[in-house]
Amino acid sequence: MLGKKKKNVVTLSDGRTITLHRMSTWQYMKQHKWLYIMLLPGLLYFILFKYVPMGGLVIAFKDYSPFRGIWGSEWVGFGQFKKFFDTPDFFRLLRNTLGISLLQLVLYFPAPIILSLFLNEVRHSGYKRLVQTLVYVPHFVSWVIVASLTYQLFNVTDGVMNVIYKAITGETFDILSKSSTFWGLIVGQDIWREAGYGTIIYLAALAGVDQEMYEAARVDGAGRWRLMWHITLPAIKGTIIMMLILRVGGLLNTGYEQIFLMRNDLNIEMADVFDTYIYTRGIQNGQYSFSSAAGMFKSIVGLILVLGSNKIAKMAGESGIY
Repeated sequence: MLGKKKKNVVTLSDGRTITLHRMSTWQYMKQHKWLYIMLLPGLLYFILFKYVPMGGLVIAFKDYSPFRGIWGSEWVGFGQFKKFFDTPDFFRLLRNTLGISLLQLVLYFPAPIILSLFLNEVRHSGYKRLVQTLVYVPHFVSWVIVASLTYQLFNVTDGVMNVIYKAITGETFDILSKSSTFWGLIVGQDIWREAGYGTIIYLAALAGVDQEMYEAARVDGAGRWRLMWHITLPAIKGTIIMMLILRVGGLLNTGYEQIFLMRNDLNIEMADVFDTYIYTRGIQNGQYSFSSAAGMFKSIVGLILVLGSNKIAKMAGESGIY
């Protein structure tokens, strides 16, 4: 009962019993009230901006009209979903989204792990802090600036890399307008901008590794590579799996702003993904119900991927994310 103490009776080895008084939920919350007060801003943010807007997903099952409102619009059931799956753009969007996401999973996901392992091997604290600061900085650069830098570097006319390449070979190369190079360009930007910032989680996990294990291994003659393989990597295996599960859950989330800024009429065949398609059809063309159905499809697939990958991780003996 709320507000009432609960009792647990423990029997000792000599036959004596001890009654333990356990605090109720309300008493526990009252005792740690400041922690819950600190939790309120984040909780309110998720309620207002994550959960309340979910009520608007009902328009995915309607032929929504702003003039008739959400409840006055005609109910069409799964009609919008059928229309989305039947559109000739669906498989093109699925190919591009999965292609970019899988490439990110193969090339970008290991980058923070490898960088963290190398940083962990640096013994000079001042140099280590300097390198960490330098690799963190790109994360705080907006995608608009990243796109501008990319154009300044690889522009065919006067891009820095093209100027250097032309001075050496007498030719130029074009990766900004070719469809075949778009996926690699996006993943390269991701690695440059986010790999350093992603090391924070792994370095925090490495900070908890018992140093005596390293000392014992060194006494047995283990070198740096064996220490990394047999101690460091197993120590952060749980963190890697947790981040991998979250990454797999976001396979259909390639990011809207970055791709929208880098696509153009020449590479749009390989650049159009679910996020940009939803923006184009929903905001620019006013097809709110259609774009809501596409967005809900993305969210449901992401949920299934998270639950499925978490289940597989648990079956393999790992803790997962819950």
